[in-house]
Amino acid sequence: MHVFLISFQGQGHVNPLLRLRRLLASKGNFLVTFCATKSIGKKMNKAGTAVSIDPTPVGTGGGMIRFDFFDDGCSEDKDDERNDLDTYLPKLEAYGKKTLTRIIQHHAENGQPVSCLINNPFVPWVSDLGEELNIPCAMLWVQSCSCFSSYYHYEKSLVPFPSEEQPYIDVQLPNMPLLKSDEVPSFLHPSAPYVIIKKAILRQFKNLSKNFCVLMETFDELEGDLIKYMSQICPIRAVGPLFKNPLLESNSNISGDLIKADDCMEWLNTKQPSSVVYISFGSVVSLSQEQVTEMAYGVLNSGVLFLWVMRMGATSTGVSGTLPDGFLEEAGDRGMVVHWSPQTQVLAHPAVSCFVSHCGWNSTMESMSCGVPMVAFPQWGDQVTNAKYLVDEWKVGIGMSRGEAESRVIPRKEVEECLREATNGVNAMQMKMNAMKWKKEAEEAVAEGGSSDRNIREFVDEVTKLSINKSG
Repeated sequence: MHVFLISFQGQGHVNPLLRLRRLLASKGNFLVTFCATKSIGKKMNKAGTAVSIDPTPVGTGGGMIRFDFFDDGCSEDKDDERNDLDTYLPKLEAYGKKTLTRIIQHHAENGQPVSCLINNPFVPWVSDLGEELNIPCAMLWVQSCSCFSSYYHYEKSLVPFPSEEQPYIDVQLPNMPLLKSDEVPSFLHPSAPYVIIKKAILRQFKNLSKNFCVLMETFDELEGDLIKYMSQICPIRAVGPLFKNPLLESNSNISGDLIKADDCMEWLNTKQPSSVVYISFGSVVSLSQEQVTEMAYGVLNSGVLFLWVMRMGATSTGVSGTLPDGFLEEAGDRGMVVHWSPQTQVLAHPAVSCFVSHCGWNSTMESMSCGVPMVAFPQWGDQVTNAKYLVDEWKVGIGMSRGEAESRVIPRKEVEECLREATNGVNAMQMKMNAMKWKKEAEEAVAEGGSSDRNIREFVDEVTKLSINKSG
């Protein structure tokens, strides 16, 4: 049986799908192909990931993994074309459908017909392709169930959301806390930029009936009541946190980083337990020069030790500011700045005390599953909703920002106060205890017989039955 995974080009989409690929191959007698654009393959290769198109054995059950890459219509090195999502996403669909159809037909002709397609957000047309080619399709949702529910209720017009006429109304969804207008996934707000992303995500929800299953990068213990409620509407299986699965944790080559990680582990090894603040805003968020400057002086004035990821180059949101002159000299051995880090290894390191994060879902899951409290600095999209849960519901975080809708630069004094509070404040110990509780729950979910382990096994059984029925 051949399971074919098709990923959007974002780092936050690539890694969960790669982890799912290895997990499926470990659980079943599957050939599992990870497929993305040729430019992604080139970046992964440059960053040190082996991207062989030849099948590689996984585990002892006969499972195999491999890569495939398709043409997206852009020059391989022209990232500026890909960063303009308004023109890139339609081009990706047009070229992707044609080239993937040829690739899938080629596999069928060579005795490896595709049994199941799995896509992730921003490539909703994969479900259409599955329908056209008569191949069962599933989706890996790489955000929280609360965001899934938000998009679902918005697309079906089931409850009122902020609108041009009422931009500041609260939103009450079933089995969820009341969300302020700036706590709803920001793509659903009438004033939000990145309209093309909103359209792509909502198209996934128009296509929900074309998916026989929605795999979700969360776990039942974290969002149980909501998952149970939404499972009555569509077939959801929570299978996360994928990176924590014991079948994957022992293998260091699961990450498909698009940027080569710098070596920062030796520096961390020299630091005392729970002494270092880890700062990273992911692969897409870009901060203004003024905000980076205020953040930098807030970090210096707080007196904390820090490891800061300062990504280079442009993304679809622009170019980030740079650290002020003299910052590194003033920080000395108190701090280390890298272009990219092996994040899951960093978060698992005993020297790390808290994580200043944009609150992307991968970072959120990784931090909580490693027992690390967070300082929430969301900007847009699902980040603002994740921050709400981290601070108010799961009580493992301190809010530093409310996102782009706040329209202000967070001054250095507030940055300093948040860092002091997260590391030595009156609630710091309680947040750490709460984070350690979620770490234990996450480990139990992915352990043999745990909720996520059962869900992935049931999915494997389902794919097997679909394949047998189709061939029969």
